Amino acid sequence: MPFDFTKQPGREQLKPNIKEPVPTLISIITPYYNANEYFWQTYNCVINQTFPWFEWIIVDDGSTEDALCLEKIQGMDSRIKILRQHNLGQAAARNKGIESSATDIIIPLDADDLIIPTFLELSYWVLKKNPGASWCYTNSVGFQEKEYLWEKSFSAERLKYNNFLTCTAAIRKSALLKIGGYDSSNSHYDEDWKLWLDLLASGVYPAHINEIGFWYRRTSKGMANQVRLDKSLSKQSNALINQAAHKIDSQIKAIEYPLSSVTNRFRIPALSEFQLQIPNKSKTHILMVLPWLEMGGADLFNLEVVKKLDKKRYDITIITTVTSANTWRQRFDEYVPEIFSMPDFTDPTDYPEFISYILKTRQTDLLFLSNSYYCYYLLPWIRNNFPNLSVCDYVHMEEWYWRNGGYARTSGIFSSFIDKTYVCNNKTRNVLINFWNRLPETVKTLYIGVDSQYYSPENTKKGIVRQMFSLDQSRPIVLFPCRIHPQKRPFLMVRIAEELKKRGNSAAFVVVGDGPQLGELKDTVTQLGLEKTIYFAGRQNDLRPFYIDATVTLICSLKEGLALTAYESLAMETPVITSDVGGQSELINDSVGAVIPLLQEENNSLDNRDFVEEEVAAYVNILANLLSIKNQNHYSTLCNNCRNRILESFSTDIMIQTIEEEFELLINGPKKSVLFDQRDTKLLQEFATLYTEYELLEKYAKDVTQPLDTKNELIRIANSKWGQRLIRLAFKLKLNKLIR
Repeated sequence: MPFDFTKQPGREQLKPNIKEPVPTLISIITPYYNANEYFWQTYNCVINQTFPWFEWIIVDDGSTEDALCLEKIQGMDSRIKILRQHNLGQAAARNKGIESSATDIIIPLDADDLIIPTFLELSYWVLKKNPGASWCYTNSVGFQEKEYLWEKSFSAERLKYNNFLTCTAAIRKSALLKIGGYDSSNSHYDEDWKLWLDLLASGVYPAHINEIGFWYRRTSKGMANQVRLDKSLSKQSNALINQAAHKIDSQIKAIEYPLSSVTNRFRIPALSEFQLQIPNKSKTHILMVLPWLEMGGADLFNLEVVKKLDKKRYDITIITTVTSANTWRQRFDEYVPEIFSMPDFTDPTDYPEFISYILKTRQTDLLFLSNSYYCYYLLPWIRNNFPNLSVCDYVHMEEWYWRNGGYARTSGIFSSFIDKTYVCNNKTRNVLINFWNRLPETVKTLYIGVDSQYYSPENTKKGIVRQMFSLDQSRPIVLFPCRIHPQKRPFLMVRIAEELKKRGNSAAFVVVGDGPQLGELKDTVTQLGLEKTIYFAGRQNDLRPFYIDATVTLICSLKEGLALTAYESLAMETPVITSDVGGQSELINDSVGAVIPLLQEENNSLDNRDFVEEEVAAYVNILANLLSIKNQNHYSTLCNNCRNRILESFSTDIMIQTIEEEFELLINGPKKSVLFDQRDTKLLQEFATLYTEYELLEKYAKDVTQPLDTKNELIRIANSKWGQRLIRLAFKLKLNKLIR
């Protein structure tokens, strides 16, 4: 998902000002010189911090304008302090703030730059858990006149000639005082760059947080730009930098998150000893523990929940437990300011401590868990330490081909520690009750539904997809929207398309999505000569143009819970042909499409491409009949029925109303009573310890096999049509003789 530079932090103030004194653990230092133009967005960023235990020292560096701005904020928040000096420059202003600070963690923040809401909390945690690191920093965003993402790994050698660090980081005051703070001998030079070099020269090292936490405003008026444009200033600055660069050891390494996997540690989970609580709690607090924030049906459900839960009643924190690019992070940021991707700033052995820190500081009322193996295995330890906490989980499906049941299995095993389980279809509910012996009253079907206002044919322009692939209006479109993964049986879709074409049907199959089998699927389509039958749209953020141009949506998965694409398609008045898996038949029936019997065994057919001819024929026959011109009246009736079915029973508004009612019952009702003695406590710790070690070993195995995966991908490319052409071209140009 492309990064959206318009979604800047601080567009509005989300948290109230604090009037009463609070403990101070971090000092933010901001030089201020005639900075009113962008200052209020920076102000919002600071007040919105999820870690409220800070002081904000603003040093007025002899401003000649906007004096009323600083006077206005002086009494707005007890954490703000205003200092004044003659115009001595940014370095001197920062030093003055550092001298007046009351803590050992200093965060320089310019008056026009931005930080995400969790910046202080991430920084505090990383320095706390890495006492040997003298500063920590995040990835950054350049925005306004120049837009870019800045995600560079640390290199002391490269820092000698290229400043890949930004001005904002969390620095130990003791390290700053050791080098004398910022060099204020000159007022116009790259003082930030020199500071990092001076710190390295003193023998210290940083920690690099893998979060986009800092937004650097790029303007032509900025000091860095002025220094570069002025030859005299640039020469002066370069001389200072070169002098400092000669003093550093190029071998200094940073702590880089996510950490490399170190196994055989077997650390006992630690309970956070942090004693402070977020002040002025007035809402119900929900902690959601998820694996990641990626494109997918389960993630879209999570997004709908945080989007539509009543913000006047609920505060939400999200923790993710699996290393991921989190490509949907910005979508979740719109509704949840507190998001913590633990692998990006925490050692896996410290996950229990951080989770308990959140539970304690937020006084959490409800833990909502979905698809996080780590959290399931931590549940006994959590319930032992937080007996008044309500716990629920959401299970999307049972998966017999994966870990003997997938998340349904862990939900069943840890049912003694879960107050209520929600499932997206009745079939999964019956599995939990009949196979895992769950009590019926502890498992409830909660249909995910769809946002019927967003997915509406009235809001969507027709013809975009036909124009994208130059498809004639007379050609029916069969939409195949999914992750290209064995679970979705994409190669069955190819067989169906091939057989339909043999019958003389001109249908165009449009594949929307990406995944691990996309490359191989494209190669197969090319080898079979189906390039004019099957088209690839790649990953799309908005599927509405595809649904509205499609004649029918095809879902031929080996396994589903209840596919969100089925909900979306019906809301857009597009019939659905689906395999009879999971809860698909609870939504799809003959009035809105068709359900095809699954003729492969789920538990041993993952990526089995020996499809039963009877099953292939069933799809082809249904599609041929539905796409026939003779059946237009029947087709029109199906389309009309589709949206009505959603509005009557399957909208997200119905889902949210139900889930809010359920949350209130859980929070106000009795909790699972689980009694432990001292021996049990050690056993609970061992659950968490062993599973953490398992995660570390699994990550280590992936790291070891990564070169093999790369080799296999190169072989696949070499064997493809274009790969063969490139190889022939290389030999023709005699490039092979250059590599001997």
